[in-house]
Parts: sequence; C-alpha cells; structure tokens
Amino acid sequence: MPQMPYAGSRQPIYASGGMVATSQPLATQAGLFVLREGGNAVDAAIATAAALTVVEPTSNGIGGDAFALVWMDGQLSGINGSGAAPAGLSLEALHAAGLAQLPSSGWWPVTVPGAPRTWADLHARFGKLPFGRLLEPAIRYARQGYPLSPVLARGWKRAAEIYPRRRGPEYAGWAPTFLPEGFEPRAGALWASEGHARTLEAIAKSQADDFYSGGLAEQILRFAEETGGLLRAGDLAGHRSEWVDPICTEYRGHQVWELPPNGQGLVALEALGILNGLTLPGVREQVEGLHLQIEAIKLAFADGLAHIADPRQVEVPTERLLSRAHLEQRRGQIGELAGEPTRGRPGPGGTVYLATADGQGGMVSLIQSNYQGFGSGVVIPGTGIALQNRGHNFSCDPAHPNALAPGKRPYHTIIPGFLTRAGQPVGPFGVMGGFMQPQGHLQVLVNTLDYGMDPQQALDAPRWQWTGGREVQLEMAFGQHLALALQDLGHQVLVTAQSGGFGRGQIIWRQGKALVAGSEGRTDGQAAGY
Repeated sequence: MPQMPYAGSRQPIYASGGMVATSQPLATQAGLFVLREGGNAVDAAIATAAALTVVEPTSNGIGGDAFALVWMDGQLSGINGSGAAPAGLSLEALHAAGLAQLPSSGWWPVTVPGAPRTWADLHARFGKLPFGRLLEPAIRYARQGYPLSPVLARGWKRAAEIYPRRRGPEYAGWAPTFLPEGFEPRAGALWASEGHARTLEAIAKSQADDFYSGGLAEQILRFAEETGGLLRAGDLAGHRSEWVDPICTEYRGHQVWELPPNGQGLVALEALGILNGLTLPGVREQVEGLHLQIEAIKLAFADGLAHIADPRQVEVPTERLLSRAHLEQRRGQIGELAGEPTRGRPGPGGTVYLATADGQGGMVSLIQSNYQGFGSGVVIPGTGIALQNRGHNFSCDPAHPNALAPGKRPYHTIIPGFLTRAGQPVGPFGVMGGFMQPQGHLQVLVNTLDYGMDPQQALDAPRWQWTGGREVQLEMAFGQHLALALQDLGHQVLVTAQSGGFGRGQIIWRQGKALVAGSEGRTDGQAAGY
C-alpha cells in the first residue's frame, strides 16, 4: 500500500530517454552525457564508473574491484570483476611474517584490481561508443579538477586524519595524491590529479591492457618490489573477469537477481526467500515486521558467512541454501524473541553503486569498491592508483571455505541487484556499504513490494542494521517507541543520529515507457534523466 513520503524525502525522477543514478552528481552527469551522445546503458555505466574513481575516491578507485548485472536484448547477464590474492600471499607467508591475521592496511590485504578489466570487458560485449570516449569525462574531472561535495568532503577529512599517520615506504604515495600541498578536504575545495588523468588515458587507449601488462603494470610492480608488496607480473597478467549466471529468488511475485558467490548477494536472496513465506504487517513502522526482517537477515548471514567463498576453489552450496526446504527450515527458526546467530559479525566498508538505463530497454546495475575507504593506503606514486584492501575479508582459519590462499578471491561484500517480473525487467537497484548491503537490498525491496513506495521513498525510509549477535542499530527517525518495542523482544538496540553506516542506494525502475529513479538522501547522490 502506498505510504506518505518521509520527512525530507525528495520526489522521484521521471524520464524516458535515459536515466543515471549515482552517489555523486558529477558522475551522474558523466553517464548522462554519454547517453545523450548516443551511448547505451553499458556505455553510460562505464563512463560513470570511471568518473566515480575521480569524484569519490574515498570509496572506490582504479585499484579496486567491480561487479555488474546487465539487462540487454531481453536477457540478464552477470560479470564478476573481482581480483584474486597474489601467488605469493598465503597463510604460510603471513605466519612467517609474524602475523596471525591479515591487516587492513599496507600490502598484505592487496588483491589484484579488477575494475579496469571489468570496464573493458563490459564494453567489448555490449558497448556502442568507442571505449576511449567513455572515459573522457573522468579524465577531464581528474585533469581540470572539481569541487568536493559535502558528504564526500567529510569522508575525505576523516581519512586525512588516519592515512597520513601510517608509516612505511608503501604509504609514500597517499598524501601527495590525496592531500597535495595547499589542498584541504572541505566542501567546495578543488581537487585534481594529473597522474589519475594519465592513468585513465592509458586505460582508455589500451582497453585496460596497459594496466595488466603494459606501462601501468610496470609502475605497479616496480613500487611493489621496492616497498615489500607481493604483487608480481603473473598476478596482473593472469587476471580475468568472469561472466557468470545470476542467481535468483522469488519475492512477492517478482524475481530478485544477484551475482553468485564469491559475492554476498546470496545472503540477500536467502533472507528474502525466508520472508517470502511470512506476512508482514500493513504498516512498515511496526515492531512485528521489523523483528521478522531482522531475524531473517541474521539467519541468512549465519549461512553466508559460513559458506560464501571463491567457488573456483571450494564448493559453495548456493542451490541448497536457496532451496524451498532450507528456506522453510530457516523460517521455522524465527521465534517471538530475538535469536542468536551462530556465525559471523558484520563490519564496515566503503563502496560506490550506480544504475543506468537507456531508451532502448538496456539497464545496468554496477558496483565497485576499494573496500574500506581509500583502501589499503598503498597508492602507486604519480598514477592516482589507490589499491584496495579486499584481502582483509579472507579468513585466516585454514578450515574455513574462505581461508586465504594464493590465487583465491575473497568473500566479497559488493553486490549489484536487479528486479524482474514475469520475465520482464523492472530495473537495477543497490545499496552500498560493506555488510550493510544485503540488509539494504532487503529493506528497499520490502519498502517497494510490501509497502508500495516509489524509488525515492524506498531509499529515504529509515533503516535498521544488524551488527552482530542480538545487536541492532536504528536510525533515529524510527522513533523511541519502536526502539523500546524491539528491546522488549530481546534485541539490543542502539539508536543513532548518524546515517553514515546505513548504506547509500540508487534505484531505477521501468514503468511502461517511463523510467522512474531515486537517489540516496544520505549522501551527495543524484538521479537524472532526459
């Protein structure tokens, strides 16, 4: 049933020629420019993704990973662009260095970056305009500079208090790149990076080959050898994106699609599958409904954190976890009081998500990330390449399916989503933010399909976040009465006025010949169309 807009909620955006929704208005304009120039949804997604490495480096970069779901020519395709651990990174090497766990910074958590290859592979299969043309807006932003937006500036300022404290030669490139002389991260401050621009030009001219086996690869490898990194030529040259079949579950007469492991989209699907057999109250802000959603996500995370890993090296029981029998069993474990999941404890993360649609029916759901903020803190001097710390998500328990191993991809938090109905596309959606992502997917779909909200309402509605055990965080907009009611059911509730940990999403739905989109009110986002 339709609900009134939430306080501060904007109106959704309608268009028919094309649509782009991202967490950064300048990136949205890059994608919209490509659409107006005759590009399709994939072209727009690539242009937007490249621009986001420039205009939101606090959450993603050229040295990160990317995943995408693409609806084109009546079919949904998936691409896994995550990189693997270097051949020299192993539990034995870690222990020999006197480390019991993978640190979150430095060279140890660096895995092979997959984003540039993902852009090139998406273009090779679906692109319309020349690849180099798609990166022109990003190159221009990097070379000419741009003014920081408010939320971006706050995240940059927090990073500026942390990253420069790290000592070691591997960190030498961070401050000259992201805190150049005379630059202070505040709203309206101009930031530019000639090195970033040159790197994007090399990627554009070589269809990303230069990054993996050319001059850029040589710069990366030289810096690794000089500062103790484990990346070697074979690690970069051997990287490949993987085209995969998306996985699906039914929810309220729709089909929800995610990428299979090593991503955690399986968690969102299992939680929705559990909920699909339950009846939620007619009013969203009612404790019984919140309790059911929280318990469903806890059970799904217990399974996901126990089993999700790189299916190229271990068996992941995806079909069994989404089977009717397993969903019924898990559904039956939801009681009237808060339960204690058996595995896992979610953590933070930093990511960007984007959605695009063209006037010919094409739609893209794409997500990319350096994992935590600027990533590992390792920046290749003079290039703008900030390397991700995705390896921090490996388990150091040798018996765990997600145990660190050479050439293995870690459990991945970033997940693009897509919704269909009766074989027809409804559209792309996503909520970035580490382990909040499956929880965000569940909540925006419940808002949409159970409570009839438009994309902007579905994104602006207050959110909850399970953080481990019986612990749940609530945004203040839920109200004290719901916090107390959840406590009465055994949940350990923290109410917070900080919206930063509750994810940042984008949605584009197709309604007949029209496109309707929403953009996250918790960040500097923008949905725009023509």
